[in-house]
Amino acid sequence: MAAAKTRTSTFSRNLSTAAPSHGPGLKCGPNGTVFLSSGIPDLDKILGGGFPLGSLVMVMEDAEAPHHMLLLRNFMAQGLVLGQHLLYSSPARDPRGFLGTLPSPAASKDDKSRERDPDQEKGLRIAWQYKKYFGENQLDGQRDGKHEYSNEFDLRKPLERHFINGPRIDCVSIQDCPDLSTLRDRCATFLSQFPRNDGSISCAGRIAIQSFCAPQCAYSNMEWDMLSFIRSLKSMVRSSNSVAIITFPPSLLSPSFCKRRQHMADTLLSVKAIQDEDKELAQLLTGYQDMVGFLNVHKVARINTQVPVILEATTFSIKLQKRRYLVLECLNQAPVDGSSGTSYGTSGGCSSSSKTGNLDF
Repeated sequence: MAAAKTRTSTFSRNLSTAAPSHGPGLKCGPNGTVFLSSGIPDLDKILGGGFPLGSLVMVMEDAEAPHHMLLLRNFMAQGLVLGQHLLYSSPARDPRGFLGTLPSPAASKDDKSRERDPDQEKGLRIAWQYKKYFGENQLDGQRDGKHEYSNEFDLRKPLERHFINGPRIDCVSIQDCPDLSTLRDRCATFLSQFPRNDGSISCAGRIAIQSFCAPQCAYSNMEWDMLSFIRSLKSMVRSSNSVAIITFPPSLLSPSFCKRRQHMADTLLSVKAIQDEDKELAQLLTGYQDMVGFLNVHKVARINTQVPVILEATTFSIKLQKRRYLVLECLNQAPVDGSSGTSYGTSGGCSSSSKTGNLDF
């Protein structure tokens, strides 16, 4: 008899094509998108996972406070902790000196529990019988791999020297570049290390350009040349496994060129400082005394899909928890008075006399 022919279905899962493995600091998303962490866990949740590989992120600065540096520091520190390559460009004379201000990862709860007194650990006898199912190497691997994608950073603790002195960092001073072609060549050389392919991604690159079009630059008035540079950088980043973030002061640009820059960004953010002793805002928002600024999300990158992202909120408060950790929270309206627990958004009446909860027209 002839050998029985195995039946196959068009709906059967193809097990031969396994999902590609990616290096540390990368996470798979929908529609074949691979995310890279922004260095702020709350921002990753807001954006749906982080910054997609091949995207251009632009942050509009505030002239009153350098809150954009908080986003830039966490973005750069996250890449160095994970061993990713970094290209940093700044209008300062010595951009490498800025690396000394990068924050250090905060100790996790598991790390703190392991640093307890050994005599106290001997007294714990919870679930000891499960140790035989796991080896010590597996337990250590699970602990170490918990924060492979995103970390919380302690803004008061500087990053360790061995992360900053590594060979994966390339610093460029914008003042040393006579024109944008020099900076474009440095970016092209850097991005050539991370060509995009359909296989596994072993490592990714990060580009951070601070205060693009600052007055210290010789090309600060060449608006068309700067637009051409951003367009070419976006095309190079799109064909590589990297993410580029550019901060710029919109107050130094004309309104038309500022709109053009916003249109070319895949992810567009803006930061704004809070005025001191704003009594009206303090009565309107809860937790106002802990806020240092606002973060506005104007656009979220959508790669490999045309479905738009609908966020629950577009404005978030920037807080420094314990003056150490950067936290993003939704804005909450304060109660109408001290005796009532309802906020402005939960008042159900259409007139001031709706005390019973029924609608009064």
